[in-house]
Amino acid sequence: MTEITLALPFALPPPELAKDLLRALKTPALAMLLSRHSTLEYSLFDNAARVLPHEAWLTQALGLASGAGAPLATACMRGCGLHKEAEQGHWFMLQPAYVQISRTHFLLTDLRNLQLSEADSRGLYDIARPYFDDIGKPLLHGAPGLWFMRADDWASLDTASPDAATTQSMGDWLPEGEHARAFRKLQNEVQMLWHEHPINEARQARGLQAVNSCWLWGGAGPGAPAGQVAIGGGTEWMAALAVPELRAPTAQQLIAKPGAAMLADLIAPAQVGDWADWLARMQRIEQEWFAPLLAALKGGRIGSVKLVLSHRFGATTVASSKLAQRKFWRQPSLNSLLKQP
Repeated sequence: MTEITLALPFALPPPELAKDLLRALKTPALAMLLSRHSTLEYSLFDNAARVLPHEAWLTQALGLASGAGAPLATACMRGCGLHKEAEQGHWFMLQPAYVQISRTHFLLTDLRNLQLSEADSRGLYDIARPYFDDIGKPLLHGAPGLWFMRADDWASLDTASPDAATTQSMGDWLPEGEHARAFRKLQNEVQMLWHEHPINEARQARGLQAVNSCWLWGGAGPGAPAGQVAIGGGTEWMAALAVPELRAPTAQQLIAKPGAAMLADLIAPAQVGDWADWLARMQRIEQEWFAPLLAALKGGRIGSVKLVLSHRFGATTVASSKLAQRKFWRQPSLNSLLKQP
């Protein structure tokens, strides 16, 4: 049987807004998939993992880990063409960031908002790299805003993903463990290197955020090549993990060659609470994904569709088949999105 799995991070609305948002949502195909299901499961997510549910799902879908955390760095390196380097040592992703400073706390802003060009990324990397060489932590440039740092002796460092830390007090999400203090020293040195640098001054003159810090996460050692997942609408690290020919997947491509896919379009608006944008994107996903998948399911071109809908605290997994769609007594409804973990 051919099965399609579609993961949709932040497709679950926050409980306090769910009724209002679902009232405004016009997604009949999604309602059919949710109501006429063969299986439906709600699951809570352990925030101690320091990643988000969809990041844990992606890690497991790629066959990279079964425990806590998201050891994605070396898989991302391969996606950036750094195959040889990924075969030795323990690597982390190091991503340039903008940290907003207030009286009471530091706030890591969404890295998507940096809009870091190749030139700016390379320029900042060239400034920082000599320091990393000096302390024995080689730094490689993978893509704009996506760098890799080798730190074999930091393998036990407990890190958090940037999306998990975004909108939260940054102090709660900084790396923890034996080498946490060493990372903080590294982070401070990088901040000083970039402070008031012409690259940042030019960025601010163009109305862009300054790059005033960096974020470390995703530590991983050598391992077997990752499995295949199509990823759409993602960040640089997601693009590095995606099947090369499916870095902007369509429903028709997945119907023709069933497998797993993740659409990251809803993350950015949900993180900042832009629910008008979230609704608009959900309507687009209805037209471009839910409706074609439902039609293919009813037409027998695919055997089943599994949706993994999540937010910060949990996920709803629902599967439907052609036989399940014949349950005419179940009226199409989005109510399953109200019964959240």
